[in-house]
Amino acid sequence: MTKAPGSRQELRRRIYRKAKSETTHRFWGLFVPITKIETLDEAYRMAKGNDGASGIDGQSFRDIESAGRDAFLAAVREDLDTGRYKPMPNRRVETPKGNGKFRTLQTPCIRDRVVQGALKLILEAVFEADFCPNSYGLRPQRSPHQALAEVRRSVVRRMSTVIDVDLSRYFDTIRHSVLLDKIAKRIQDPEVMGLVKQIIKAGGSVGVPQGGPFSPLAANIYFNELDWFFDAIRRKTAEGAYEAVNYHRFADDLVITVSGHHTKRGWAERALQRLQEQIAPLGVELNLEKTKMVNTLNGEAFGFLGFDLRRVRKRGGDGNFILMTPKKKARKAVQAKIRDIIARGGATPAAEVVNRINAALAG
Repeated sequence: MTKAPGSRQELRRRIYRKAKSETTHRFWGLFVPITKIETLDEAYRMAKGNDGASGIDGQSFRDIESAGRDAFLAAVREDLDTGRYKPMPNRRVETPKGNGKFRTLQTPCIRDRVVQGALKLILEAVFEADFCPNSYGLRPQRSPHQALAEVRRSVVRRMSTVIDVDLSRYFDTIRHSVLLDKIAKRIQDPEVMGLVKQIIKAGGSVGVPQGGPFSPLAANIYFNELDWFFDAIRRKTAEGAYEAVNYHRFADDLVITVSGHHTKRGWAERALQRLQEQIAPLGVELNLEKTKMVNTLNGEAFGFLGFDLRRVRKRGGDGNFILMTPKKKARKAVQAKIRDIIARGGATPAAEVVNRINAALAG
């Protein structure tokens, strides 16, 4: 879990242990810890650490701290406690995807980012107890590198057929009613549910906006049953120490690996069919133009988390390994991010600029 001092961290541990030991327990009384100044302050620190741009109101972190950070947080807490809190519309930014199309990112104002961050800090403790091990995206103590390592392991261990899945606008198609029902299975606090509803509705009538602190948690909650569905297939089809089917997801980036043995002919097609059957009730669709099946034994490559992965022979000819090369699009994105960090550096100490560049390079 995200580190936090003293009582807040202990509260999160207690919530997690309770959720882990009682899988059907529904939590109430969580609105109080969400609105505590300590939680809001931690959410503010995290938002500032992400160094995001201003929202629709134009207010920056510098503006807030010039006027008084404590007063800002006290005003946020009062709005929450009195029921006056209403999220502002998100600032929409179109970013090119490299194929002539654009992705819409929605940036909440700092006040709303703080509220979302506080909500995430508490609800994360509940839902982390429920999440499947095959989900890696934007979770505490998990990283893209772990996800890549597990995918490589799957391909090396007999699973030579890979379904390279491309979801069509996943975040934008999340249905609010379905998401709220999934959250309500664990949360029966009406004030918390009301706050969740306000936050997701601020981005429109459907979808959760990419750019807000709460969205990654919401996206993982939405697909959690799918994650466990494929984990059950993995366990059922395992043959001793070897798995015949595996599934790896990082946010909306997803691959399914299937044994290439002749006795498993047709399994990849059935796995793809099962995926479509499971996501259809959620309103999520595959991008059929980009979703493909790859036979790594033929040297074919597939994409995951900005890398192209392919099986290649070792130099000595004894065995294989999985070669990972960054996609051209990913390289350009990192270069652009580094240029932006440098351009916005201004009077920032060189050591801090270097730290930001290193974080960008590490992914």
